[in-house]
Amino acid sequence: MKKIHLHAPTTTKEALDTLNVFHKYAKFFLLGALMIACIFLIVNSRGPQFGIYGWYVTLPVSLLFLAENAVKLWSMQTFKSKIAFYVLDVLCLLVLTIFSSGSLISTMYLIILTEYYLSQDRLWGSIFMCIMCVAVLFITFAFSELLHAGPAQFDFLSVASSMVSDLMLIVIHFLVINFAIFFYKKNRELTKANDELNEINTKLNKAYLELQELTALEERQRIAKEIHDTAGHSITTVIMQTEAAKLVIDTDVEDAKRKLAAANLQAKHALEELRESVHLLSGKEEGMTLKGQLLEVIHESTDGTGIAIRYDIDELELCDAKRRFLMNALKEGVSNGLRHGNATAFWFELKVKDGSVSMLLSDNGKGMEISKLKEGFGLSGMTRRAKSLGGTVWFETEPGEGFEIHILLPLDGEQANQEKGS
Repeated sequence: MKKIHLHAPTTTKEALDTLNVFHKYAKFFLLGALMIACIFLIVNSRGPQFGIYGWYVTLPVSLLFLAENAVKLWSMQTFKSKIAFYVLDVLCLLVLTIFSSGSLISTMYLIILTEYYLSQDRLWGSIFMCIMCVAVLFITFAFSELLHAGPAQFDFLSVASSMVSDLMLIVIHFLVINFAIFFYKKNRELTKANDELNEINTKLNKAYLELQELTALEERQRIAKEIHDTAGHSITTVIMQTEAAKLVIDTDVEDAKRKLAAANLQAKHALEELRESVHLLSGKEEGMTLKGQLLEVIHESTDGTGIAIRYDIDELELCDAKRRFLMNALKEGVSNGLRHGNATAFWFELKVKDGSVSMLLSDNGKGMEISKLKEGFGLSGMTRRAKSLGGTVWFETEPGEGFEIHILLPLDGEQANQEKGS
């Protein structure tokens, strides 16, 4: 399993870091910008307005404006709790507009709008607030112009035309800020999802390694049990056969020879099983095909034993578990034929039929009544193993007609598909 690493692009990550810093210090930026605007506004309102100096009004109103915005930025979290402060903002800006030249008022509106945009989760709320600010700004300027010029000199179109640049600025500000907020939120979601994916990936890799270890442990335990069962059974059989040969060697030489040949063959098979198990435990893989491995078993069984094994074997690929099962079944069948049936010849067949592997091993032994067949350790183990691999085993025998072992196993997935396709 390959580890999966997901990272945001470098430029996106840098932009996200910048926005994170801005969001963290936005309150200080906004209050600082309002403070600078108020200072400039106070300085520009030193002239007399309605019989008094403008800064007599703009100074306390500016301080009130800054104080209530500080409370709003740091203490108020919801829109409902800020409504009263937004109303106070409008009143303060109205007074500041009347007692100043009107410069920087639109800038203050932009700063207030920025704070509102940052606290909003939905775009329609920002659009509504932007429209409301445009209307309030127009009313504020119109009211200030009405007070200064008087009803006779008031020109509605002149006020509207003077606000065109402010309106464009508010629209551009709305687009830029909300795009930046949208970009920031999407990248924050992407970063969060990326972190979650990396965490999941780490857990998956950890689980995979644990599964590998567990699978290896289970496989070693299975092989150890198989060594104990098969090799132990084979060695026990060798001992029994040699002991039986000793008892009849003086009275029936031919029978003693058969028993010794069977014991010799069983010993060879036990040694081969031990070698295969050692290869599996050490992680070494056999380079031989299944057909080659089966032919090797056949040659070992015929060399020096005086028995004949004819065969017809298809070339096919199977997983290690099925390979070992078929090889062990062939060994067990030949050994049983020699020990119990006094067989001298065998027919072995391995064919691919209808998406399955079919194995047949028959001998020319003495056979028996099928009803009297009792599955010993070898045959019962063969039946259990075939079932665990999704296959079946059955036996056929009659007196004087030898013994047959039939095995049917499913092909491995890829080869089964190829077989169906052909």
